[in-house]
Amino acid sequence: MKKVLVTGAAGVIGQKVIKYLLSEGKYEITALDLRTKNVMKKLKRYRRRINLIYGDINDNVLIEALVKDQDYIIHLASVMPPFADIKKDLAKLVEYNGTENIIKAINFYNPDCFMIYASSTTVYGDVKEANINSELKVLPIDYYSKNKIKTEKLIQNKLKNYTILRLPLVLCNPNSKAFMYNVKRNSYVEAITDSDAAYMFVSAINNSDKLKKKIFNVGGGDAVKAKYGDILANVLNIYGLSFAYIFSLLFIDRNFYSHVYLDSDKLNEMLEFRSDSLSSFYMQLKRKVKGRFLARIFAKPFVWFLRKRYK
Repeated sequence: MKKVLVTGAAGVIGQKVIKYLLSEGKYEITALDLRTKNVMKKLKRYRRRINLIYGDINDNVLIEALVKDQDYIIHLASVMPPFADIKKDLAKLVEYNGTENIIKAINFYNPDCFMIYASSTTVYGDVKEANINSELKVLPIDYYSKNKIKTEKLIQNKLKNYTILRLPLVLCNPNSKAFMYNVKRNSYVEAITDSDAAYMFVSAINNSDKLKKKIFNVGGGDAVKAKYGDILANVLNIYGLSFAYIFSLLFIDRNFYSHVYLDSDKLNEMLEFRSDSLSSFYMQLKRKVKGRFLARIFAKPFVWFLRKRYK
């Protein structure tokens, strides 16, 4: 039975990666994340089916012990915007230093281990379209993207078995507190649902020989393309107003770049991970959201404005 380590396992994608790995029934799974009440609550349901490890990816002793026996590492641990740009030292510690720690352990103890690294399409900066050969150009204050670029180069220079998958805007339940509000409203984006993104990482394990030493843009395809303002209007209409949205509206720059990807079909042809559309995402969200009557009422003016301007 192949062994898989998932870092950042309590994140939106991480939890679903575990779910899909379990459904495959052929992996011994180790999940790594920090020991917090929130993390422990999210991973509690899996405690009898996988190896749950609470710790820091910058803990040398811990990482060395974990990496020794792994066949694959799905490396999702990261500090997401806007906090990655606010707490730049923490973002670098997790993204670059943490990855460097894992790489050192791989090279010393387990050089055949295959790393699947979750990077980001924000590395292309503020452009409408991108492909894998597009220039990487980000603002000096975009610490999240700068760390992703540095970490990609580190992986390319130091590992022999890896693939880098650049994720776009990931659509998820706003209740998870991971929904990205700081995207330009008039951007025409190619997003992906959290479910499709998670399944992609599992499929990447099964096709690692095809992905080795390559970088790919990830995207949900034509079914998940729209103006972000329209996506946001539909999400607010279903979920209602939230503190995260208000906070982003008032205080956070709209600096999470998302685009249309001219080559995202290539990865789907190899991994066949797409199953969702914007319509299916909205329907799933409606089924999961309960209550929040007042939140939806208060969201009506914002929904009206967004639909009028960005439809």
